[in-house]
Amino acid sequence: MNPLRTSAFDLSDHLTAKADPTLIGADEHHFAAIEASLAEQIAELTDRLDTTRRAPGGSGQAALERDQEIHRLTARLRLLRRFGLDLCLGRMVATGDTAGTDGDGGTVYVGRLGLTDSTGRRLLVDWRSPAAEPFFGATHANPMGLASRRRYRWTGGRITDYWDEVFASDDWFSAAGRESYPALDDQSAFIASLGSTRSPRMRDVLGTIAADQDAIIRAGSDGGLVVDGGPGTGKTVVALHRTAYLLYADPRLGHRRGGVLFVGPHQPYLAYVSDVLPSLGEEGVRTATIRDLVPEGASTRPEADPEVARLKSSAQIVGGIERAIAFYEQPPSEHLDLDTEWGDFRVRPEDWTEAFAARDASTPHNEVREDLLEELITILLDGYEGEDDVEAVRAALRRNGDLRGALTEAWPTLEAGDVVGDLWSVPAYLRLCAPWLSREEIRTLQREDPQAWTEADLPLLDAARQRLGDPEVLRRRRRREAALAEQRAHMDDVVDDLIATDDSEMGVMQMLRLDDMRDKLVDSSGLGRDAVGDPLAGPFAHIVVDEAQELTDAQWQMLLLRCPSRSFTVVGDRAQARHGFTESWLERLERVGLTRLDLATLTINYRTPEEVMVEAEPVIRAALPDANVPTSVRSTGTPVRHARTGELDAILDAWLTEHDEGIAAVIGSPMPLDTGRDRVRALTPELAKGLEFDLVVLVDPESFGTGIEGAVDRYVAMTRATQELVILTSS
Repeated sequence: MNPLRTSAFDLSDHLTAKADPTLIGADEHHFAAIEASLAEQIAELTDRLDTTRRAPGGSGQAALERDQEIHRLTARLRLLRRFGLDLCLGRMVATGDTAGTDGDGGTVYVGRLGLTDSTGRRLLVDWRSPAAEPFFGATHANPMGLASRRRYRWTGGRITDYWDEVFASDDWFSAAGRESYPALDDQSAFIASLGSTRSPRMRDVLGTIAADQDAIIRAGSDGGLVVDGGPGTGKTVVALHRTAYLLYADPRLGHRRGGVLFVGPHQPYLAYVSDVLPSLGEEGVRTATIRDLVPEGASTRPEADPEVARLKSSAQIVGGIERAIAFYEQPPSEHLDLDTEWGDFRVRPEDWTEAFAARDASTPHNEVREDLLEELITILLDGYEGEDDVEAVRAALRRNGDLRGALTEAWPTLEAGDVVGDLWSVPAYLRLCAPWLSREEIRTLQREDPQAWTEADLPLLDAARQRLGDPEVLRRRRRREAALAEQRAHMDDVVDDLIATDDSEMGVMQMLRLDDMRDKLVDSSGLGRDAVGDPLAGPFAHIVVDEAQELTDAQWQMLLLRCPSRSFTVVGDRAQARHGFTESWLERLERVGLTRLDLATLTINYRTPEEVMVEAEPVIRAALPDANVPTSVRSTGTPVRHARTGELDAILDAWLTEHDEGIAAVIGSPMPLDTGRDRVRALTPELAKGLEFDLVVLVDPESFGTGIEGAVDRYVAMTRATQELVILTSS
């Protein structure tokens, strides 16, 4: 085996002891094998990608499969080229007679993905595989068969530090041989990583996932899993890594089965975590906020009236959309006489009722009309006794303007915005659709501009759109069916010509009259699919929701509509709910329609220093005495500072001078002015949720408000700090 072109290790002078060849020699040998295998695989994948791209594009299913293969090869190449040797997260040495350092015995190297060489030798096991589970889950109380575990810190593609944890006794290492000895260190890899500086985007923390987090990441996906944890417990880490794990481990959640939707609280959060899933090898996960699920979400504003927001937040009012649409689905009560070239027909009220009753209730409203028309025509033709071609009569009835006009009146095409807007402008209509509302509540919900959408309207707009269907879907289907009909008509002419010229004794060409043979002659592959639709409309096989404590009952209905399997990962903290959260998680979720729930609780704060939590805990306890306040595992030795608001610029400039790396945040309400500094963010408490910063400066936290909302905003803002917190007041 050729040696590495450059050592994988770049240890600083103060880590000279760790550079001992007896400690890292086996790693260097293994990394040389990884480097060689990576070069081979990159070359092979590049050739396959070039060949696939040069191949004819094809059409229909063949084109789709070609595109999917190009995407798969491109994603794999991107991951291999992005990480190189730092695909490797660490190694673990098992106890027992098989222990060794050749990669095939007791030592196993864990990576972001699995990797084998040309001979089939396993160089890396995928972090999501069962074989890698001890690397994350082993503890001194339960070593899971490990003697030791080594984690690497990679910087610029080389190892700048590593840490060993020992589970076996000294006697075991003496028997295993000198090369199995670990490099003992006072500081674990996990605690060391917590003190590293933050960047504009969240980094995955595969190499330092803790055992309590890993157990949740690997939990099954049947039903719902609730992950409750206070600030800094790694809820977002768990949510993201669990997403990647489930796509790998559960074939029921693959992209062809619906895939996974990841829902975050706001766009700055999604931008912050956007790099994590691709770094874990998953690029096909849909990510969105609640606002992104509805086209109108991009232009909505917050609901200014708290009472209106409360009334629209219930699941019950979302259910009223069904009544609102059913109002327009009424069969006529009068006879309709039709005059056609094939004779007169009468459509009786009972015919309408029969046709309406025969429809598929699961089909969206706007996609039912053509089915109703066909059902009505079938009912009319059941009593037809003429001698004319039945298909010709059917075609005439289908074209009949009076019949179509009556159907349009009885079953009109509806737009979601019109249905919901009418609720806020026609009191009698709202009373019909939501009879439980009082007269005063109905008056409260009326507004001058019924389609001046707010965030509180989005669940109702979404429910209406899901119930109505996309009018464009129906138009695309009609165009496709018309094109197919044109092709079939052309094939009929071709078949007639072939039969006319067939002089064989057996009349072989007569077989082309068969319907299945004609259909085989029609090429539908180039006509596209029936409906592409909204990629966020679902259904999804699994949904992950972070900061879930903020969702209203109405917003939960938006997600339930998109996940019929009810397979959810729900991540949040009741103590960070801005509008209060008096129920338990299980009570709340069962009430909105999620059952079969398991609850996992995270209680260790890995992010926020003890000095910050000492001041943050009383803030939330005053409003929520039973808050799940986690215990910090680290201390920076830097106490929380208190200063005047006029010192903001001096504090930021001093911090930027002292720190070449890292991100600071100025959190105030209203949002502070742009700081004009590249590594400083200016945010409101609400937009800071889910993020973390090396330095946090709170500006007048008492101005955040009173009651639970004010306490939660102060608590959330304070606990964004990973190193230092400064609180500024104007008095």
